[in-house]
Amino acid sequence: MRKLLITFCTLTTLVLFVACSSKSDSPKQREAEEEKESLEAKKLLQGIWVDDETGEVSFRAAGDTIFYPDTISQPTLFRIVKDSLVLVDVGAKYPIVKQSANWFCIKNQNGDEVRLQKSNDPIHAFAFVRDQPRVQTYTEVVKTDSVVHYNGARYHWYLVINPTKYKVHTTSYNEDGVEVDNVYYDNIMHVSVFQGAQKMFSTDFKKQLFASKIPQEFLDQSVLSNMEFTKVDTQGFHFVATICIPDGAACYKAENTISFDGKLTTTLIEY
Repeated sequence: MRKLLITFCTLTTLVLFVACSSKSDSPKQREAEEEKESLEAKKLLQGIWVDDETGEVSFRAAGDTIFYPDTISQPTLFRIVKDSLVLVDVGAKYPIVKQSANWFCIKNQNGDEVRLQKSNDPIHAFAFVRDQPRVQTYTEVVKTDSVVHYNGARYHWYLVINPTKYKVHTTSYNEDGVEVDNVYYDNIMHVSVFQGAQKMFSTDFKKQLFASKIPQEFLDQSVLSNMEFTKVDTQGFHFVATICIPDGAACYKAENTISFDGKLTTTLIEY
């Protein structure tokens, strides 16, 4: 009887100890388990993957990074956590339906299955050979100017397009419905107007100058892509600025009117 009592007490103490330990460590432990990466799954993903239906190259996994074959999609760090592919840089997560050494199937943001197979064709490696991402902005300073006459007076305007290193990140989806992050570079447009030797107007135009006219969400992903002189009339000199999301259909056009006393008025004319 004494032996049974000792055994019972020992078991009870052990159960209580385990329960208390589990209770005290459970939040952190659960969080650690949730964030624990599957290194085996990451190892299986290494290599070039092509679409099972079209045979087109989808991406290449090398180390901790996924690279895309197009020239504007930026590489992203990835992890595989709890049967999900996590694209760290874009904050996206895709459930893994099936994974093996040669097959990889995930669900995109629409819930559609994307089926990929690992490529052993050496020619697919050429899809990733490039020096740097292709940038859809100016790569050098562009200067234009012209002389115009109005009401017997002679005016001279100057326009300088200056490319910058200000990065603009845009989010898009590739053909497989996977979110990718693209990067472009913004521009600064300088406009000056002179009457003879007298400077009437001179300023740098940046896309932030249109913040009161254009939604901030659009501005964050857009570049000031162009500026052109259109006419001179009783109101003054008209320069039209184009603000676009690169490689997208959405653009704003803003008419900037410089009056003869050097005042600037901006009006949206097209979206």
